[in-house]
Parts: sequence; C-alpha cells; structure tokens
Amino acid sequence: MSSTGRGPASGRGRSRLRLVTSSPAEPSSGSDDLLDPAVRRFSGRDPEQERPRVPPARRVPPRGAPARRPPVRRDPDPVEDDWFDDYTDAEVDGVETITGPRAAPGSVPARGGRRTSAGGTSARGRSADRGRSAERAGSSARGASSARSGAAGTGRQPARSTARGTAGASRTRPVRGAPVRGAARSRTGSAGRRPPARRGLDGSATRAPRPFVLASPRRRIRASVVLMVAVLVVIAGRLAQLQGFGSSAYAEAAHQQVLRKSVLPADRGMITDRHGYPLARDIEQRAVYADPFVMSEAEILTAARKLAPVIGRSENELRKLMTTNRKARFVYLGRGFERSVGDEVTGLGLSGIGVLDERGRSYPAGTLGANFVGFTSRGDNDVLDGRAGLELAYDDVLHGTNGRRQIEADPSGREIPSAQSMEKEPVDGSTLRLTIEKDIQWEAQRAIAEAVRDSEADGGTIVVMQPKTGDLLALADAPQYDPNNITERDQDAIGNRSTGQAFEPGSVNKVITMAAALDRSLIDATTPITVPSSIERGGVRINDSEPHGTEHLTAAGVLARSSNIGTVQIAERVGSANLEEMMRAFGLGEKTELDFPGETAGILPAASDWSGSQAATIAYGQGMSATAIQMASVYATVANGGLRVAPRLVDAIIGPDGVAQETAREPERRVISTETATTLTRMLEEVATDQGTAPAAEVTGYRVAGKTGTAKRYDAASGGYKGYVSSFIGFAPADDPQIVVEVVLDNPQKAYYGGEVAAPVFSKVMSFALTTLGVPPPGTRPEPLVLDLDR
Repeated sequence: MSSTGRGPASGRGRSRLRLVTSSPAEPSSGSDDLLDPAVRRFSGRDPEQERPRVPPARRVPPRGAPARRPPVRRDPDPVEDDWFDDYTDAEVDGVETITGPRAAPGSVPARGGRRTSAGGTSARGRSADRGRSAERAGSSARGASSARSGAAGTGRQPARSTARGTAGASRTRPVRGAPVRGAARSRTGSAGRRPPARRGLDGSATRAPRPFVLASPRRRIRASVVLMVAVLVVIAGRLAQLQGFGSSAYAEAAHQQVLRKSVLPADRGMITDRHGYPLARDIEQRAVYADPFVMSEAEILTAARKLAPVIGRSENELRKLMTTNRKARFVYLGRGFERSVGDEVTGLGLSGIGVLDERGRSYPAGTLGANFVGFTSRGDNDVLDGRAGLELAYDDVLHGTNGRRQIEADPSGREIPSAQSMEKEPVDGSTLRLTIEKDIQWEAQRAIAEAVRDSEADGGTIVVMQPKTGDLLALADAPQYDPNNITERDQDAIGNRSTGQAFEPGSVNKVITMAAALDRSLIDATTPITVPSSIERGGVRINDSEPHGTEHLTAAGVLARSSNIGTVQIAERVGSANLEEMMRAFGLGEKTELDFPGETAGILPAASDWSGSQAATIAYGQGMSATAIQMASVYATVANGGLRVAPRLVDAIIGPDGVAQETAREPERRVISTETATTLTRMLEEVATDQGTAPAAEVTGYRVAGKTGTAKRYDAASGGYKGYVSSFIGFAPADDPQIVVEVVLDNPQKAYYGGEVAAPVFSKVMSFALTTLGVPPPGTRPEPLVLDLDR
C-alpha cells in the first residue's frame, strides 16, 4: 500500500511518495492510520492521541561494538532544527524506499542486507532520540513484531535483544515501530545531527522551551498574521466609530462646514425726552481700517497723508497705527464716521484701506442732557455697552437681542439657493422716555453755563422739578461735554453733579428747622425771636452774615433775613433728636429713589453724635451735607402741601412693540402737615422781596417762595474750608406751586452770596419754565408778614 506524505518540503513545491512496507494495523489495534510517523507528524493526524504513551526501551549496544561517540553539540535553533530534521527524515525515508538503505562509512553489513553503523542507531532509536514517543497511534502489533524479527536476524548481541524484550514485555499495547523495508536503517554518525532529546523522569522525551526567534519563518508568519489582525481590528474599530457610535457627530461636523452664520445686530433702545425727542439713538456709521500686511512703505505714507484731513487725525498718528505691526491684517484707523466720510475715503482708492458699515451711538442734541444720559463704548464682541448715566443704569433695558442668519454656502462662499436657510430677526432694545422737557433743559444748561462763566465758579448745577409728580424737567450741569466726541479734557465734566456731588447746603437747610418747629407748634410766623449780635455754642462763636446789634425779629423775619443766630435759638426749642428726625423724614442722609449711577447719600450724623457746636451749625446747614436733588426734593415736599413725592427721571419704558409701561411710582409720604406747609410757604415768600435776602429771585407776574444759601465750602484737597457754595431754591406760583427750581454754584470767585449769584439765575429759569409749561399767573398777592418788631 502506498501513501502520500506532505511535510515542510511541500511548502517548497516538493512532494514525496512513501511506500509503507510494514504490515497494516490489525483491527484490534484501534488504528486506521497507515502513514509513516514522519508523515503523520506533518499531516496533523494522531488518532491515538488519547492513548497513554509508553516510553521506548533503552537500546544496549552489542558487545565488541565501538563506543558511541557523543554527537557534536552546537547551539541549535530549536524551531529550525525541528522542521528541518523532520523534512530530512522524510526525504531520506523516501529515498530508501526506492533505492534501499544507505550505508554509512565504516558500517558492517548486517544479515538481511542491513548495515549497522559503529555508533549508529536504528530508525526506531533515532525516532526516540528526537523526542518522539515509541508508541504511535497508527502502528500495529504486527509491525512491531516484524521489526523485532528483523533485528534478531542481524546477529545482534543477546543483551540488546534482552533489553528489547524487556521493553516489549513492559508494553501494555502493541506498538508500531518506524516503517522499514525488512530491516532497520542505519544512519551516519552524529556529526551535524541534533543531540539526543533529554528525557523526563518517566522516560518520556522533554523539549526545552522555544525562545522567540524572529528570523524563524513560522514566527514571522505568526507575527505578520497578528499584525494584520491588529490592523484590521483598528480599521474595523475606526469604521465602527465613524459609521456607528460617532456617525451623528461627524455628520453634524460635515454639515457645519457648509454653514455660514451671520449676526443680525439689534439696535440699542433710544433715550428720549418726555415728548419723544431723541437724546440718544443708534445710527449707521462708517469705520475706516487698514491692512498693513499688504501695504508697502510708500503706500502707508501716501495713505496717512491723504486720510489725515478726511478723518481728522494727524499723519504721524495714522502712520504709527499702520507701522506698529506690519503683519497685522486689520487695524482700525477711525470709527463712528458719517456715511459721507466713508464715501470720501472710498473715493480716494487707497491700497490696503477699506471702509466698514457699522452701527453706532449718536446723541443728536450733543451736550443736551449729557450729564444724565451718559455715553456708551464698545465692549465684548464689539457690542455697545453703557458706561455712564442712564446708558449704564438701564443698560439691560436698552440692550437688544441680536438676530442671526444661517445659510448653506459652496466652497467659494456663495449661498446655495436650493438649500435651507434660517433667519431670526433681531429684537431692538426698549426705549427710555424721560420726564425731561428738552426746552427747559436747554435753557437750564445755557443759564448755568453763563452763571459759571460770569462768576468764575468751578461748576454749577440746576434742578427743575414738578412738586406734585416728582418729575424732573431739567438736570443741567456745567461744565458739559459732548458724548459724541469725548476727549481727555472732559473727564472732570463726566458725571451728574445733582446726584453725585454732595455739599454743605447752608441756609437753604433752615427751612427744615422752621418746619420742625412749626409742625410741633413751637412757633408760628409771628413768634418774636430776640437775636443778639453773636452767640457761642460748644466753644464756637456764631455770627450772622452781616454784623448787627441785638435785633427783635419774628420767626418769619429770622427766615427772611437768614439769621443764623435766630435759627439756632429756634432749633434749640426743637431739640437735636427731633431735628434729625425731621431731616431724615425729608430724605436727607440717604439716596433718592432715582438710584442713579454714582449717586451719593450725603452725610447726616446721628443726633447722638452731634457735638455742642454741631447741634447749632446743622440747624443752618453746616456740619452735614446733601446733594442738589435731595434739597430740591425738600422744597418740593413743602410746595406739595407737606407730601413728599419721590423724584422721577424715567417716565416710561417703551418696548420694541411700541407698548409703553410707566415706571413704578413711590407712594406719597406725609412729612409735615398741610398747615405747616402753608405757613412755611408764606414765610418763604418774604425772602424774594425787598425785605428778604433775594429780591433778585422775583419773577414778574408770579408769586415766588424760596430761600438763599451761602455755605462755607469744604475743600477735600486742603482738608478745611475754602470758598463758598452759593444757592437758591424756590417754587412758583407760591399759591399753587407747579415748578421747583434749584440753582447751585460751586466756589464762585466774583461774588458768593446766594442772593447775588444764584437768585438771578433762578429767576431766568423759573420764568422760562412757567412760560413753557403755560402756567397762568396767580391771583392777588396777600399782605406781607411782619419781619422786624423794631420797625
């Protein structure tokens, strides 16, 4: 029977035909494998794998045979020797099958045609030496007996036969030896051969662990397969990520690449006067920019020379902007220009110079109301943010909500018409409608600017207020600034003096002392008051503004002639605690309800902390401080019959839909009785007469009630008093008050009495306001009050 065996050589295109001459396995052996062991090794078949393997018997060399030389040892490659030896065995067996066994040099022919080497081994011995078990799954008992018979015929020594017999007797099953042709083969000596395999304790062959040898073809193949599998796993994982887990994210990223998003800016809300006249609004503007990266030195010089007269900046300044960073691609040269300026710049055709459209803030009235309107500047994301005044206080209300537009565009940036687009319209900010009357505001600003200039004062303020509603008709400051073009010299002008600058009010505070005494029925208008030339309180000498001897005045006379001594005497009847209580009831010592940015509360110490002199001086407005808006509110309370109405500057907030919502009004609060307010008003009327301190405050055809103030000015720089604060506060018509006007001049140089520098300004502004509002003249003036008991 013949069989085809494929070993390692089969991978090289070779195949060997091996004739198996041993007897086929008996049925009782349980094996159907007739292949040679070497062939079975490469076929991967081992039907008897589950059978217990019996270690082969040790061969005993025949007597007289030369001693076996130990094989030449070398450092073998375990993997290479393994497959190479198997291949060599298979090749030799195939050749011997055809040509017969080869004889090695020095071998002696054995009986039966078999040669035996002096130190050689049989085929079965070689198989055992290579670590293969003598028991094979496909060998039969008949094949093993035939092999033993052949060995006996060669004339081997009995000892060897005995050894074989012992080994055979110890076997529990028939063992098939290596296939031979009638006799065992003889191999050449051990030179170049593998050393015998070491055996374990049970006699079985053991094999040393194979080290990792990358040069081995089998190792390379395995490593390549592992590498390819790893690469395929990575690729498969990446595909799973792209197509599975992260597919939506990558699809969204791809979609975003074709989207073009733009912001549709919302207009900031307007600020208007009570009639809708714009004091602040958004307009289209132009910005001029340069691209220094694409400009040569000559082009920069030319651009600076031609742009300077157009945008109002010097050549050196423009050249510096364009040369500071030559790698910059965008540099603003100017912003906030009108459209005509942008058109003129475009017409110059300068290389690297461009014009942008933008939204900007405009103040059409210029300086009108700038002190309370405030201004804006560009903040984060180039958005206009409020920086002062109402622009800051109502920034959230004035801010609009930007819209957005989203389109799909091709790589060149052109919109794809058939693609979907999304657009959300911007929502403009809300509009602030103020209580300000622009014409009265204009007159007040003109009047205070003129007064500051004529008196050489450091500054001044005018407050115009409606006592019955608390509406502020004008808040004028001097000096002023233009919010359209703020410069460094305007830093001192920024802010609102009427709310942010406190001063010692002086004699205008005497109205509170009189109100406290009248409301407690401690005095009336005709109560006689003896006024000496001076008094001393707490170690401080107190005098009146003009020296005099002892006078006998009425309470109305003390107020009309602004006697400090007489006021202190009345305050002592009231008491410090009651006086403090009345002052706080009028709103001093705390901020007003305007909640204006930078507003101050002034200073009003607790009565328990007043010194002896302070208890006297506070009665006539020294030793405490208040703002102009606080003092105007005091006189508005008297004019309103003793009811205090909180001052208001913002009348309503008009939403983008045009619906107006009035601002909340604080509830009225009674401070003094109506009788006290009426009596006090009659006493104040005498001030604006020839018998009082402010005849210049008279308004033709109208009854005026008011009070002058001339207070020592505290100078923070020197830490003492320096100069004066001159003021006049009054209302008209006295019989039905409609308007309150306050005039304050800070440190006038030419004259400082309130009746001289402030009262005339009051008269002009009051007259204009009464005419503008159409207030009719009052009825007949009543008889004057008695002021001086000595006359």
